[in-house]
Amino acid sequence: MQKILVLFISSVIFFSCHQPDKMNNGGKISVADYFTYGDSGVQAAGVRMIPISTPIGEFKVWTKRFGNNSRIKILLLHGGPAMTHEYMECFESFFPKQGYEFYEYDQLGSYYSDQPTDSSLWVTERFVEEVEQVRKAIGADSSNFYLLGNSWGGILAMEYALKYQANLKGMIVANMVASAPEYGKYAEDMLAKQMDPKVLAEIKVIEANGDFANPRYMELLIPNFYNEHLCRLKEWPDAFNRTMKHVNGEVYTMMQGPSEFGVGGRLKQWDIKNRLKEIKVPTLMVGAKHDTMDPKAMEEQSKMVQRGRYLYCPDGSHLAMWDDQQVFMSGVIQFINDVDKGKL
Repeated sequence: MQKILVLFISSVIFFSCHQPDKMNNGGKISVADYFTYGDSGVQAAGVRMIPISTPIGEFKVWTKRFGNNSRIKILLLHGGPAMTHEYMECFESFFPKQGYEFYEYDQLGSYYSDQPTDSSLWVTERFVEEVEQVRKAIGADSSNFYLLGNSWGGILAMEYALKYQANLKGMIVANMVASAPEYGKYAEDMLAKQMDPKVLAEIKVIEANGDFANPRYMELLIPNFYNEHLCRLKEWPDAFNRTMKHVNGEVYTMMQGPSEFGVGGRLKQWDIKNRLKEIKVPTLMVGAKHDTMDPKAMEEQSKMVQRGRYLYCPDGSHLAMWDDQQVFMSGVIQFINDVDKGKL
């Protein structure tokens, strides 16, 4: 029995110290090397506050690095606007196994980053410049830089590509159509009609009165809309609950608007659908059957970009990385590996 235990421990140590690095020149990298970032002084588990210059001054944004891979650096763009990186922590269960270097990131205004109050900051163009500054700070370039954006993060990824695609290797747009008006139309014409008419009527009265702080609004939305189209897991993940707890409601409402049935804020008229043809970098568009975004529109977008691919999550909703996790993660990983190997 003792010999078996010794052999088991020895095999675990050997395996953990000789994990293949699938991306680093076909060689091998130890766990220690994978998590060595060249830091000096106090170690902070990959967390770094990156300075960001804006038209009104300098601020800092929160990032957390995982892994060490000069060939694949993935920046995760959370939704909202002004949600947090927390609901994207699920990638920690998948990307390290692939040897990817990736970054969780709270955009300016979000909970773990600085939260200035100047409303001039909350425009898409400034967020694009922020992403570009983060890219430079993490040492990514066209040979290794991937963006993965969900929801508002998908808007940000597409806008970044339209201006800075020369710095990109690949892009994943998860659950975000390229037109806010089309998103609103889908919400009204398709999603709203799936609800109980009495529930919908009560929601509409609350919205018409601008009474969004009324607790009844969420009492109606969570079981009748969020549980159907946002996250379909019976019990929401802790990471998602933390995101919902930490959302910056002021920024979210300013850009997205107070209603969940379409966009009513500064993004109301946002539409870059006719510009998708300009995107040359390999792009994966992810759609889901129960999403707030039309999955057929997501598939259409995959054909509008020059080098697109479509991933469909038949059991997923807006957070398909959670409620159709195996399909979502397998498809995303396959896409990244294919781009890395020059297959797309």
